[in-house]
Amino acid sequence: MISQNIKIIIFGAKTGWIGQKIIELLKLNDIEYYISECRLENRESILNELDKIKPTSVINCAGVTGRPNVDWCEDNKQETIRSNVIGTLNLIDCCYLKSIHITNFATGCIYKYDEKHPMYSGIGFKEEEEFNYFDSHYSVTKQMVEKLSKHYETNTLTLRLRMPISENLNEPRNFITKITKYERVINIPNSCTVLPDLLPIAIDMSIKQIKGVYNFVNPGVISHNEILDLYTTIIDPNFKYQNFTEEEQSKILKCGRSNNHLDTTKLELLYPTIPNIKNSIERIFLNLKK
Repeated sequence: MISQNIKIIIFGAKTGWIGQKIIELLKLNDIEYYISECRLENRESILNELDKIKPTSVINCAGVTGRPNVDWCEDNKQETIRSNVIGTLNLIDCCYLKSIHITNFATGCIYKYDEKHPMYSGIGFKEEEEFNYFDSHYSVTKQMVEKLSKHYETNTLTLRLRMPISENLNEPRNFITKITKYERVINIPNSCTVLPDLLPIAIDMSIKQIKGVYNFVNPGVISHNEILDLYTTIIDPNFKYQNFTEEEQSKILKCGRSNNHLDTTKLELLYPTIPNIKNSIERIFLNLKK
């Protein structure tokens, strides 16, 4: 990873989980960085900050995901729009005006399995395919930004993350941590983003100023059951879990959940050594057991 003459501004790193992990990696690689003090919606302060810092690139990890989950966005639609749509597009536009490359962390929760992409078929959604999942206000706001940001193709990299996973089971935003706390889980295969595998790649793409849209997940899919079975086998043999159906799940949620397989061919052409999702999660558990 080249670090000379690089200067990166990070949005969403003061309190954001992924933003703080980006900072750790930048420190480790001795890359100069600044944590933005600006709110995404504050155009004047962003432009002033870009003029003052003069970064070679910007990484945006900011936005509303909802606490404890995306159901929050259903009751706070205006705040979600203000941050995820107005704020994000404002930042992208400011970077465009200053001819600065921006990496925007987006979501892959914009598709659901369908006739052309059946579950267990191995056929994933490619980056250029039309969205087909509209059951979550959070996902819809992210789709709006992705559609409009394509008009900023000269300076924008969009990375679609899904169900992010870290190596620390004490982190509440870690997808593995979440599902080990659930009373019941669905048993559906999904694409996931293993952060220690992919965040170094995000930084490399930012430094190289790669542009376009990328499904930013590990190759392959893994189900909730497969994750929890590995957890039981390697970490806690006394752990128990129960399944329920999507229909049963829908009765306790305010909005639906996206389940899909994202095709990683485009990303693997640039980074062919990204580990398969099942191998990566097994490695995490084995490392934790040491």
